[in-house]
Amino acid sequence: MNSKTTVITGGGSGLGLEMARHLVRSGRSVALVGRDEARVRAAAESLVPLTPTGSDPAPPRTYTADLEQWSQVRLLARELAADGVPVDVLVNNAGAAFPQYQRTADGVERTYAINHIAPFLLTHELLAHEALAADARIINMSSFVEKRGKLDADDPDVDGTSWNTRFYHQPNVYATSKLVGLLAARELARRLPDGMSLYNANPGMVKGTAFNSNAGGLLRLTAPLYRPFALPLEEGVRTPVWLAGAPTAPRPSGGYFTNSAVDTPSPRAQDDALARRVYDRTAALLGIEPLKERAARAC
Repeated sequence: MNSKTTVITGGGSGLGLEMARHLVRSGRSVALVGRDEARVRAAAESLVPLTPTGSDPAPPRTYTADLEQWSQVRLLARELAADGVPVDVLVNNAGAAFPQYQRTADGVERTYAINHIAPFLLTHELLAHEALAADARIINMSSFVEKRGKLDADDPDVDGTSWNTRFYHQPNVYATSKLVGLLAARELARRLPDGMSLYNANPGMVKGTAFNSNAGGLLRLTAPLYRPFALPLEEGVRTPVWLAGAPTAPRPSGGYFTNSAVDTPSPRAQDDALARRVYDRTAALLGIEPLKERAARAC
């Protein structure tokens, strides 16, 4: 089979499923990851009729994983590697925002667990298992709200537990988790093997994702105020679909993209020293070996 394989987390509905529709129509193979097995299977079945006549992609595959749990993220990576089909594009799309402070079984705040730690861990585990293609593209779904992030540059909290001792403001927690993820991705892009690329895709405010209503709390209350300005799903996925399918890998790797073009994130998200600190702390938290910097590997 000659078609490229794209793995999409949070692929059972919303942005993830809409991305999959576009990619399948273009002749790509997709693998959907979700927490609800029945929903993800139904989503995969809905994609089958979209396959172009005469193309040869593999049927959509499904994987069930709760990305809040590190053990399940690691198991997902092992399952993808065991399938023996190199991952050409990894879309870290799954996201969440919770109305109150809660820790996962691994001891981290839940919003950070899904928005920052899961993409970081899954990417590194796939690299460790050599499951990514040599020219793989990694696409992290970011957000323009990262500009609201509240992060101590000298002592960045990468697991979100500091919110237990300060006012837990749901939109700020979500924004900060996205900022932390953006910083970690900036540094990871510098360390990826030659040939691989990493991108941060900002879809804008998108309707039809059920994100705000499922989140509860302040985000649910304020969702109706922003609904008139929100983009339809098909517009919200344009940037990640373009990043996944562009014939030549877009540049720069590690960049932040909006409307299928390079964009500028917040000044804090561009702080290289902070990015290194966030990357190293996240690796230490997970007990994984940090990737070596390219310059160091070349010596």
